[in-house]
Amino acid sequence: MIQADPQTHNRSANPRALVVMGVCGAGKTEIGRRLAGALGWAFLDADNVHPPANVAKMRAGTPLDDADRGPWLDALAIVLRDAVAGGGDTVLACSALARRYRDRLGLPHPRVRLVHLHDAGGVIRERMQRRAGHFMPVTLLDSQLALLERPTADERPIVVDVAGDPEAIVGAILAELGHVP
Repeated sequence: MIQADPQTHNRSANPRALVVMGVCGAGKTEIGRRLAGALGWAFLDADNVHPPANVAKMRAGTPLDDADRGPWLDALAIVLRDAVAGGGDTVLACSALARRYRDRLGLPHPRVRLVHLHDAGGVIRERMQRRAGHFMPVTLLDSQLALLERPTADERPIVVDVAGDPEAIVGAILAELGHVP
């Protein structure tokens, strides 16, 4: 878990990490990579941290449970803790669907901003039906939507509609962070 440093509490405008969250197919990887590139930060896709058993379970169309997610979330919390401690600014693409998962990641934290890729118009299902080669089948979208707990104001989320062009989405996030491209 990330520990809040009282000296950094007032510097929340300068995050050391971003967590790009949302359901499968929201574009976390694409937007996360583009954000990391625009900011000159490291990028990590949480999908690449899942143990093989989790990937096999999802590939078979079985949703993960909290026991499956626990060690994965703990590993990701270390990445965020290290970024906050000065180990390198990082953009993490991670579903982080439920508040208890975000809590386990150490959020909210004054040096970590949450970016919620929100589907206001139902484009994700269509997007997932077109994508190929990903282990997460469209059949798991409903379980993810059922699990999703939208971030609350205390989490200071940047909420962006996924229907936009990736460049526009990244531009909106950068503007919210005070970065002018």
